[in-house]
Amino acid sequence: MRRSIMTILGSLFILSSVGLTYFAASGPGETMTDAAIALIDALDADQKKTVLMEYSNPERLGWHFIPKAERKGLQIKHMNKMQQEKAHQVLKAALSEMGYSKTTQIMGLEKLLFEIEGDKRRWARDHERYYFTIFGTPAKDSKWGLSFEGHHLSLNFVVENNKMISTTPQFFASNPAVVKTENQVGVKIGTRVLAKEETLAFDLVNSFSEEQKEVGIIAKEALVEIRDAGSPQPPTAAPEGIPYSQLTTDQRGILLNLIEEYANAMPPQVAKQRIDALQYHGLNKIHFAWAGSTKPGIGHYYRVQGPSFLIEFVNTQPDAAGNPANHIHSVWRDMQGDFAIPIK
Repeated sequence: MRRSIMTILGSLFILSSVGLTYFAASGPGETMTDAAIALIDALDADQKKTVLMEYSNPERLGWHFIPKAERKGLQIKHMNKMQQEKAHQVLKAALSEMGYSKTTQIMGLEKLLFEIEGDKRRWARDHERYYFTIFGTPAKDSKWGLSFEGHHLSLNFVVENNKMISTTPQFFASNPAVVKTENQVGVKIGTRVLAKEETLAFDLVNSFSEEQKEVGIIAKEALVEIRDAGSPQPPTAAPEGIPYSQLTTDQRGILLNLIEEYANAMPPQVAKQRIDALQYHGLNKIHFAWAGSTKPGIGHYYRVQGPSFLIEFVNTQPDAAGNPANHIHSVWRDMQGDFAIPIK
């Protein structure tokens, strides 16, 4: 039987190595601040001009995951080895082990895309073409922001008085979703960076009764993309689909495990806050909506929405080798307001 919400809450207090941060001695906001200061101190004057922006700069609210010729911030490839190590310490402080692992695996898939696409590639595929931007001045009593972004990644944080107060938008993607192509870059066949984000959702929708399908499946065709991609705030439309109250006990467990997979990309304290918010607002206010095929390899989409959060997932595009519906985009957003800006 799937775990109940109480079991999930307990697991956030007694976490396996999957959910642990690399720095357990202090809170993630404090550790992020220390790591960011160490990174800044290691940069030269020109690098600091690139990586540092005012907290009020509108660029703080600009995010996207598509390939782009230019982005704000300092690329990892433009750092020396010591600076790169300090940059990764910032990421390790901001994320759980699981979240950091997904991040680095997604970056590594750029090597695979470079090989598969060959000379006909439209975009630079480079696992070090990911950008750090720090908004404001990291200090124990300041308010500052961090953006880490590149193709298929957009991670955004706000720290105030050494406490993480915002961790969204949190965007992860994977092309391919499942590696099916032999390659020379060391990515094993069957590698699946965002496995549970997809398999748990399939488990849930394929457990629906005919009556539940009438409510939970909102469209025969999948949405082409997550809604409001790149927008500073999430879509505020009312939730659709089947409410938590209309699920069986086992189905509720699957749904909560799915939510937990997204929540646990962040440090345990943040993941716990996210799960606590589900209870505070009421589990029965959570809705699950599916669109498209209920079989792999054909376009599909889902969203999970509650008063405090929104998850969206879409897999409609072919991968770089042409395998259909093998290219995932997924996001966790804050329905109270991304970037520590309340929705009015």
